[in-house]
Amino acid sequence: MHRGPLRAGEWVRLTDQKGRRHNICLEPGKTFHTNRGGMAHDDLIGREEGFTITSSSGGEYLVFRPLLAEFVVSMPRGAAVVYPKDAAQIVAMCDIFPGAHVVEAGVGSGALTCSLLRAVGPFGRVTSYERREEFADVARKNVGQFFGGPEGSDHPAWNLSLGDLAEELPRSGVRADRIILDMLAPWECVEAAADALLPGGIICAYVATTTQLSRFVETVRLHGGFTEPQAWESLVRDWHVEGLAVRPGHKMIGHTAFLVTARRMAPGERAPRKTRRPAPGAYGADYTGPRPADVPAE
Repeated sequence: MHRGPLRAGEWVRLTDQKGRRHNICLEPGKTFHTNRGGMAHDDLIGREEGFTITSSSGGEYLVFRPLLAEFVVSMPRGAAVVYPKDAAQIVAMCDIFPGAHVVEAGVGSGALTCSLLRAVGPFGRVTSYERREEFADVARKNVGQFFGGPEGSDHPAWNLSLGDLAEELPRSGVRADRIILDMLAPWECVEAAADALLPGGIICAYVATTTQLSRFVETVRLHGGFTEPQAWESLVRDWHVEGLAVRPGHKMIGHTAFLVTARRMAPGERAPRKTRRPAPGAYGADYTGPRPADVPAE
């Protein structure tokens, strides 16, 4: 997909000399109008991407198919999207492989879903659960737009269900290689995820705040059927490069969310206990979350 001459029904991205971007769906006979004049869709259809077109008033526009990372930050949103830097970390650090079955809770606007479908390939599966119908509708449209499937049909490797993963996943009897939780209270799904994950599988949570991060990590620890959770965030800074003028860019994608991963142990097995003692006050009087069994209340 997404190679060869541009075809009717495909989406393309037009970028002007000031970096302003427009995403349009190519339709024979139509014209796209900007403040610099119009461009006939027929002048784009049939050409190899990577060319410059001049509008009727002399504006120059670069024409390419949108990359996934470009598409997700400009797609219509029902909920906040998982940014490309975090989606890339999830795909890599959760080791999502071709043929894997990935379960996703909280489909949002479909940004992460697109990355997961790309990663599992034609022989894998992505099963998504979304509580809110309006979010599911937006995600379905966005995924369909990016992959270019027939109108009214979902990606063949994707199954989107309305409902709460904590309730629906146990009923389904599904076994998964990876489970990704992008939701307000992912700790509520730890038990269901543990039952559904195959041994060696990975659970991953995408959370925005430190309080969510703490509660999820401690819930996974208390469960006992996972390895020690690993938590991190990624920061991205671009650079300005012109001859000897090399400096950090003025804009930076800083904190978007925290990621946490842990691996599922085999049935009846437990990971070795941590030998490092908690920091003083870590589970003090002000702490109200889950508490490891061997850590008494202070």
